[in-house]
Amino acid sequence: MTVFTQKLATAIPAMLLCASLSGVTNMSYADTTNPNAPVSLVEKWDKTFPESKKVDHRKVTFQNRYGVTLVGDLYIPKDRGERKLAAIAVSGPFGAVKEQSSGLYAQTLAEQGFVTLAFDPSYTGESGGSPRNVASPDINTEDFSAAVDFLGLQKEVDRDRIGLLGICGWGGMALNDAAMDTRVKAVATSVMYDMSRAMGHGVGDGKDRYSTKDRRAVLQYLNAQRWKDAENGTYAPGGHDINVDEKGNVSASDRVLPETLPANPHPVLKEFFDYYRMPRGFHAHSVNSTGAWNATMPLSFMNMPLLSYANEVTIPTLIVTGEKAHSRYFAEDAFKAIGSKEKELVIVPGANHVDLYDNVAGKIPFDKFEQFFKANLR
Repeated sequence: MTVFTQKLATAIPAMLLCASLSGVTNMSYADTTNPNAPVSLVEKWDKTFPESKKVDHRKVTFQNRYGVTLVGDLYIPKDRGERKLAAIAVSGPFGAVKEQSSGLYAQTLAEQGFVTLAFDPSYTGESGGSPRNVASPDINTEDFSAAVDFLGLQKEVDRDRIGLLGICGWGGMALNDAAMDTRVKAVATSVMYDMSRAMGHGVGDGKDRYSTKDRRAVLQYLNAQRWKDAENGTYAPGGHDINVDEKGNVSASDRVLPETLPANPHPVLKEFFDYYRMPRGFHAHSVNSTGAWNATMPLSFMNMPLLSYANEVTIPTLIVTGEKAHSRYFAEDAFKAIGSKEKELVIVPGANHVDLYDNVAGKIPFDKFEQFFKANLR
């Protein structure tokens, strides 16, 4: 994600998330003595998209390898009969919740005949994990494998036909998992980010933003914040897109998106704001809609490149991005790095980054995702 303040108007934002303007209702709170237990299990439909009458939906929980209980929405076609179906685990955007983009993708693909699981990653949304609002290249890659574990145990699923779909920052996580988890048979991304590159080198206009000197300044800034957190006994919130000016001064906002849009905002800031802070995509569980990440969260991403083994992704791979997406270069470079001989890069004409979060602009190529998974999860 990116910190969006008028002060940072020259920096192109990374990913953001969402939540819903309606308050959270029908919430069942977990046992607070267990930090890995779910934060809540909302049974009422609270998504940012309409409920489909073509699929069955149920709230589910499952554990990852670190003992964190993840919460997801399972979507199953109503007309499935007794067949075992192919399945797809879906997550993203970075810091987003399953009530937003991932849920929309999952429900739509379920309408097309797949069992799908949209889930909240560890430490976010309804999923467990403490402290809150933390992301990790390792743990969040594991979250995808945990989703594969869960799907493979469902009676409706053929465990030999499971794929992954990562949106925005979870595109990099999905590709990283595909390089490691040999059970995954196909992987797709939509307007992907490589979050290690985004945080470690800065999101720029088609290329990395930080110089080596800038990167060292950001590391010094974040490690100084560690001292403050240690002294205070708590974790300060902070934006993960960190600005370095021409004099080497480092700054970050205390939230991802501002409460109100500043005058003459950067176009990408407006793009994200119009989704995450507006009724269109706002959800109260989303860190990007309502607050910020743990301020020191970027450190692990800066030190652990997600796509180090991209050349070992040998399964069918589909990478979709927008013609006008500021993130397009992440997708194009990842496509070049992927080792699979069965890979395809799709650039959606006229689409910006957020156009592929929901289908307000009618630009998400759901038919392409359907064709890809049906061809490769046979």
